[in-house]
Amino acid sequence: MAPETLQPRADSALPEQAMAPQPWRIHSVRPDVASNEVFSWTLYPEPGVEPGPPPAPGQFNMLYLFGVGEVPISVSAITADGGIVHTTRAVGSVTRTMQDLGPGAVVGLRGPFGTAWPVEQARGRDLVLVAGGIGLAPLRPVIHAALERRDDFGHVVVCYGARSPGDMIFRDELEAWGARDDLDLRITVDRGTAAWRGDVGVVTQLIDRGGFDRRNTLAMVCGPEVMMRFAASSLERRGLKPEDIFVSMERNMRCAVGFCGHCQIGAHFVCRDGPVFPYPVMEPAFRIREL
Repeated sequence: MAPETLQPRADSALPEQAMAPQPWRIHSVRPDVASNEVFSWTLYPEPGVEPGPPPAPGQFNMLYLFGVGEVPISVSAITADGGIVHTTRAVGSVTRTMQDLGPGAVVGLRGPFGTAWPVEQARGRDLVLVAGGIGLAPLRPVIHAALERRDDFGHVVVCYGARSPGDMIFRDELEAWGARDDLDLRITVDRGTAAWRGDVGVVTQLIDRGGFDRRNTLAMVCGPEVMMRFAASSLERRGLKPEDIFVSMERNMRCAVGFCGHCQIGAHFVCRDGPVFPYPVMEPAFRIREL
């Protein structure tokens, strides 16, 4: 690996928000599954804090717990009054500590970082969103944008897969989206229950039902990498061009500015060049087992 591949971009004029965590206060905490393994924080800046630009759909912030550590968390919503919602799964030491914090706690935030979903590029086209598990969170702002500007898009299809009915997040919104006649919501679970009356199986079966114009569709996919690989293959079989498919990668991001190299995949840094990539850029990496 050439040493220069680990250097930040030469044009990086990094603002203070990129390097120094700013204090933001937790306004509310919402458990998104019964076990509270997945939860959402709504954050507001402390008085005197000058927030960075509003995050675009698909971008992430670095959340810092003083004395514990820092983690990258995608933005799952922006409130009308400027609050930022982050949805998190408790899987490590930092996020499990986050799980115990409540309203009023102050955390550090820096960002936003990364590339965004190509929402403007999708205008005038059918839109297919494919999410697996907590991968629905980074796509949620795209759904909000599409519904707020519904006339800007053709058919909007949302395919969502979860491990079980109890693992589905944003259940109230899923119910509201499913009741709309201008959005095609399709949900499947890996394991059903006695009360479950929906689909059971992988999310790709939802894609295979079609319902969108293969010649004029843009797709966005977020979830486990194996799911994204098979979802992209299903979309290609339905006639989408690879360059009309976008994926969001998840890696161990620490610096968020392309300096430390922890999130490097080949020539790309997920924190700086992603997390949203055109599928053809990541397709070679998907073919490498356990990359």
